[in-house]
Amino acid sequence: MNDKEIHSHISNNHLAIIVKPNSPKTEIIAWDESRNALRVNVHAKPTDNEANTEVIKFFSKLLKKKVSIKSGTRSKEKLLLIE
Repeated sequence: MNDKEIHSHISNNHLAIIVKPNSPKTEIIAWDESRNALRVNVHAKPTDNEANTEVIKFFSKLLKKKVSIKSGTRSKEKLLLIE
């Protein structure tokens, strides 16, 4: 999935994602139509906020913007705020 496709899923500076931690590498897998969210594999473990930190770094670098987690810090389903 390229940068332009990702931008098409951002609505009002928000992006919904579903995270799968402990994956072989951090990458965007696909768009989940039923949940209206991007499926993202994350290499980091879900403990000690490691997966959340990796999600923020990954999307900040990818989008070249400041990214934070608006909701879902303790859930696989997260809502990112892109500034």
